[in-house]
Amino acid sequence: MHTPETVLYFWFHELAPEQLFNGGSEVDQLITERFKALHQQAAQGELDGWRKAIQGRLAEIIILDQFSHHIYRGQPGVFSFDSAALILSQEALKTKQVRALTADELGFLLMPFMHSESKKIHQISLQLFDQPGLEEYLDYEKRHKEIIDLFGRYPHRNAILGRVSNNEEREFLTEPGSSF
Repeated sequence: MHTPETVLYFWFHELAPEQLFNGGSEVDQLITERFKALHQQAAQGELDGWRKAIQGRLAEIIILDQFSHHIYRGQPGVFSFDSAALILSQEALKTKQVRALTADELGFLLMPFMHSESKKIHQISLQLFDQPGLEEYLDYEKRHKEIIDLFGRYPHRNAILGRVSNNEEREFLTEPGSSF
């Protein structure tokens, strides 16, 4: 039986910091084995009781935002839960409980803003990440926003989502650091 605490302990303590973004297939498999059933519960809205506390909200956001990217890597469903995670993040920001989060916890609570393909959301995201302790996250947000400002979407998602890349996007994708 998973709880918000087991999810957060796994994410912030069992995984090394470098595994959070570059864990490869080993981390993908670990998350899939341990959390795919829980992810399905979250995707169906069955974890709504977790939202009473900020730690539960954060855990649900990590499940829908981060775990999705590991469980469904290389598959069309990889980005299917980004909007749900963004809505949960927006709702969490309306509570005073968000003040209890550490900088890294807040960074992951805000991560769905960074994953959005909306220019308006990225304008908001820049402001949200512009606070002490989130400097590294802000740098990544600026890089994400530049791509959205240029193309209105993330070109590195095109192939997996069945979208046709234009010439500028194809050229961009040959550059180092063009995808996250």
